[in-house]
Amino acid sequence: MRLDKFLKVSRVVKRRTVANEVCSAGRVSINGRTAKPGAEVKAGDIIDISFGTGQTSIRVLDVLETVRKEKAYEMYEILSGREVE
Repeated sequence: MRLDKFLKVSRVVKRRTVANEVCSAGRVSINGRTAKPGAEVKAGDIIDISFGTGQTSIRVLDVLETVRKEKAYEMYEILSGREVE
């Protein structure tokens, strides 16, 4: 799955256009490498996201095309940083 779509479906970022902009600005990396919006995401990947002055690291647990809001948080686990809303 594309990185921007994963961030939106998992509700790490609320809108796909915002996810695309964040990735294009170089503020997201997968496994330590800066990632573009179209980068492929798979289970086990570590995603680092810079939000303003903070940074959040998450581990991808599952990649699903569609998911209900209540189950979206089961797609990843937070390793460090702030809670994602």
